[in-house]
Amino acid sequence: MFDISEADELWYEETFGTTEELTEDNFYIPSEDEYEECEGEETEEWDIAEAKPGLWENIRKKKEREGKNYKPAKKGDPDRPDPDAWKKAQSKYKYRDPKTQEIYEYDQQGVYKKDGRTLIPVRAAEYQGRKVKLGKPFLTPDGPKKRSVYVKNDKGNVVKVNFGDPNMKIKKSDPGRRKNFRARHNCDNPGPRWKSRYWSCKFW
Repeated sequence: MFDISEADELWYEETFGTTEELTEDNFYIPSEDEYEECEGEETEEWDIAEAKPGLWENIRKKKEREGKNYKPAKKGDPDRPDPDAWKKAQSKYKYRDPKTQEIYEYDQQGVYKKDGRTLIPVRAAEYQGRKVKLGKPFLTPDGPKKRSVYVKNDKGNVVKVNFGDPNMKIKKSDPGRRKNFRARHNCDNPGPRWKSRYWSCKFW
């Protein structure tokens, strides 16, 4: 049976967008040209290789495999991992064999050996830290929405917020259209910064 909560969630996603935890498939590093100014928003640089080395290692491997064909998977794609899978992957500790350069994963930090060689902890610096700007929206030509933005949620975790209808132009220069949109979506009380309605309202 299709309950009210599911209907409300679908309506919210279709109307405003989604908030996603970061995975190797949805993480995207925008170019400077793709970033957009958003008045009144605080921004900061965030290095995924330093903050989440396990997740960055997965992204790096996928880019190596797919080369020029690499692009973040959209919600619903068959190769998009489930939340439990990506949480398990990024919680691992990485160690490199100094001779073979092979990477090994362990559930806990420690001193590990392979064939008599002590494995070296993988440091974020080895991945030449990839930075994105928190709190600064960017265009997403491949979807799932018109724009996305990385922000910290109420738990302090960085999430990706997708918002904006890719088939609709914002017409906030029209006072009537702007007033109607903001009233219809209660933009005087747009909700938390890690939700898509907040950012949709910011652009109107």
